[in-house]
Amino acid sequence: MRIATWNVNSVRARLPRLLPWLEETGTEVVCLQETKCVDELFPREAIEDLGYQIATHGQKTYNGVAILSKRGLEDVRLGFGREEFDGEARAISAVVDDVMVMNVYVVNGREVGHERYDYKLRWLRALRDTLREGFPMDEKVVVCGDFNVTFDDKDIYDPEKWHEKILCSTPEREVLGELMELGLEDSLRRFHPDGGVFTWWDFRTRGFERGDRGLRIDHLLMSPPAMEACTGVEVDREARAGEKPSDHAPVVATLED
Repeated sequence: MRIATWNVNSVRARLPRLLPWLEETGTEVVCLQETKCVDELFPREAIEDLGYQIATHGQKTYNGVAILSKRGLEDVRLGFGREEFDGEARAISAVVDDVMVMNVYVVNGREVGHERYDYKLRWLRALRDTLREGFPMDEKVVVCGDFNVTFDDKDIYDPEKWHEKILCSTPEREVLGELMELGLEDSLRRFHPDGGVFTWWDFRTRGFERGDRGLRIDHLLMSPPAMEACTGVEVDREARAGEKPSDHAPVVATLED
């Protein structure tokens, strides 16, 4: 089974890139973030025609997450069930075969010290609590998405420039570490221990085109049983190139059945 996470930065705008990618790769489970549309406007039919079942948690203009699966979707849940956080469509989970999948689009936070930054830290702790309460680490669990946080300086093209800035600050990384303490592992880092592998490049600075000036903020975190089944994780850089791409590339993990 291949599981991908991809912030598409508007699923309708990105459909001319998404559909060929789904058809060419045949990836069985695809977790999308920043779909930017209500559920009724999600381009369901075109994706279903490729053999996918779809679960969406949408919102007008902003946010939005979805899970596409060729292996069915069971026990679909939206959000955390916590009033403070469920006004924004940022989390969806489902069971696919024997894998519990949580797909998240973490709050950006704007800048360190902003009220949205504080909200981001609280949101991540709500994710931690949701995982602790309902996602046993002795099962196959994959928590994936756009986390809007780097693990360390290996995830940054220019650590000095980004030092203690948003996406790279110590408090954000500490809360991400609290997730890992549940028993999760950073799957990509297992296969790329030296770092320098990025998933997001800023449109404004043409970071992809001008020398791979990126960050790694999209992650696939796995429980021990899922990690044991994982045989590789790669970033599909080709999906970031070409006409009208998202500013993120898909990250794809392969799990043995």
